[in-house]
Amino acid sequence: MHLLANDFKYALLAVFLWSTVATAFKVSLQALTPYELLFYSSLVSSILFLSIIIKKNQLTHLFNFIKNNKINVLLSSLLNPFLYYLMLFKAYDLLPAQEAQAINYTWALVLAYFSAIFLKHSLTLKDIIAGILCYLGVLIISTKGNILGLEFSNVEGLLYAIISTVLWATYWIINTKNKFDPIISLCAYFLVSLPFITIYILIFHSFSLPSIQGLLGATYVGLFEMGITFLLWLKALQLTPKVSRISNLIFISPFISLIFIHFIVGEEIYISTLIGLIIIILGLTLQQLKKRH
Repeated sequence: MHLLANDFKYALLAVFLWSTVATAFKVSLQALTPYELLFYSSLVSSILFLSIIIKKNQLTHLFNFIKNNKINVLLSSLLNPFLYYLMLFKAYDLLPAQEAQAINYTWALVLAYFSAIFLKHSLTLKDIIAGILCYLGVLIISTKGNILGLEFSNVEGLLYAIISTVLWATYWIINTKNKFDPIISLCAYFLVSLPFITIYILIFHSFSLPSIQGLLGATYVGLFEMGITFLLWLKALQLTPKVSRISNLIFISPFISLIFIHFIVGEEIYISTLIGLIIIILGLTLQQLKKRH
């Protein structure tokens, strides 16, 4: 019982923290541009992972990992955190948080389709029905229930959000067969991405000194979206006797998130958002049923 209690403790804490990040994105983007939030939050996360590796005396392992896996590190760091979070932050900058977070949850469905294409996994009728359900939910949320009118709140933001799910799924496809230490690999990806992010900003934008609100927001995102929460979830996975016991807890997150979005960001939560989100979760649950064993 003690083991079970511990895995739920870590998993629930991770789910709670993930429930706050949509609000953190919107609050941070009031003081920072998407690319500034990307740079400062990635820097914080890099420092966090590097500190853990230094404490564990694994710097040599980190250097060897980068040296021996150049192609993987290069591609993965371009995808995550650079391009994925750039697209995600742009989406949050343009869309209401309730819309952006709902669309972001469909990445698991994109991953299933990509697995069928690139990894030759079987695509079942459940996957197809799940896809119809998920994107019906996205359509309901994006049009505030007026699906026949097809009047989206922001088409550009919608495209950024959809692109982010494709990038995230691609990142997982590239790393699906890798057996690397997750902390070492993530540290490598974040460190290597920093020069790309810096060059991108120097070419297309410019650096500016962030406000206290912006710096605190980026620090929170770097710690709890990109760093500590991942470690908590990883710990839960290590402790749990059965992954399915905690995996569905993640579906609590978007509903808790709506509470923070409403009371902190100040967004009115539409009935269409709740309906669409429930449909998306039903679709994702259906898509996962075949993997229970």
